[in-house]
Amino acid sequence: MFHTFQTLENLLQNVQGLCCAPFLHRTKVVTLAIFDLDNTLIGGDSDHLWALFVHEKGLIDDPDFAARADRFYADYASGKLDILAYLRFALSPLVGQPADVLAQWHRQFMTEKIEPIMLPRASALLQEHREQGHELLIITATNHFITRPIADALGVQHLLACEGEIIDGRYTGEPSGVPSFHAGKVTRLEQWLADNGGSLAGAWFYSDSHNDLPLLEKVENPVAVDPDATLLARAEAMNWPVISLRD
Repeated sequence: MFHTFQTLENLLQNVQGLCCAPFLHRTKVVTLAIFDLDNTLIGGDSDHLWALFVHEKGLIDDPDFAARADRFYADYASGKLDILAYLRFALSPLVGQPADVLAQWHRQFMTEKIEPIMLPRASALLQEHREQGHELLIITATNHFITRPIADALGVQHLLACEGEIIDGRYTGEPSGVPSFHAGKVTRLEQWLADNGGSLAGAWFYSDSHNDLPLLEKVENPVAVDPDATLLARAEAMNWPVISLRD
């Protein structure tokens, strides 16, 4: 653990003290609490784990699929990811598959890859925000197919994720819309807020990655969670809270 990390308990005291910033939901004004997913609320990268799962189960006819996933993951970590190329790669196993087959694959994926990396401290943080009446939102660069069931398991209704084109009920393999990656997270969030009548006033955002700096720099309460080296340096320079959700 980095020596600059705050305890989760200290952070939760700050959450309790900042519970009244505006976000419009029906007739109630509440704070928006935004969370990255991979390596923030869960102890791994669901997108990369899905690629490994697909390779291990022989669900795609590409012997280099796992190696290609590793290269894309390295590009992400170094800030050089071509998000559209990656999305086409990540969506390729879904192309043409019927919904019931995809659902069966995902149930097995959840059991084998995701449930073992769920973080009790992340659940505690989410619950604290709920108890303060905050509106919870996950925003992730991983695609909707992978992340919707994970968000459901975490009890988070609102999800902004990268979308894949669907025609006649089946994925085509092409991305759809603005990817929720890097500055695209800000674009997608601003559209979501416009559609829902809200604002970022008083909002929180939790992330582990320097790729999320555009959104971290946009909110009033940025929090670095088990951050990479680049984000840690930025958080220390800006005096942002730095916490760990790992045991």
